[in-house]
Amino acid sequence: MQKFKERWGISSNFQLVVIFIVFAVTGSSSVYVAKPFLDWIGLHREVFPEGFWWGGLVYFLLRLSLIFPFYQILLVIFGWLFGQFRFFWNFEKKMLSRMGLGFLFRQQ
Repeated sequence: MQKFKERWGISSNFQLVVIFIVFAVTGSSSVYVAKPFLDWIGLHREVFPEGFWWGGLVYFLLRLSLIFPFYQILLVIFGWLFGQFRFFWNFEKKMLSRMGLGFLFRQQ
C-alpha cells in the first residue's frame, strides 16, 4: 500500500481505498454500459450471424472497442463523484499520453 501512496502522491489510506473503489466501479460500469449502447445504435447480438465463427468475434471486438472510451469518460466522472477528480484527471492525462494521445491535452 505504501508504494501506491508514494507513486500516486496521496497521503491517507482512506484516499487509497476510495481510488480503488472508483477503479472497480468504473470497470464494471463501462462493461455494463457498452451492451445497451450497442443495442441503442442498432447493433444487437442477433444482427451478427450465429452460424459463422466470425459473427460473434466481430460483436465481441466491437463491444471491446466501445468499453475503452466509456472507461476513460466514466473514470473521470466517478472520480469527480467520489471527490478525487484531480487525481483521476492527472491519471487520465498520463495514461492517454503514454498511449500516444497526449496531443489531446497539450497547452497552446
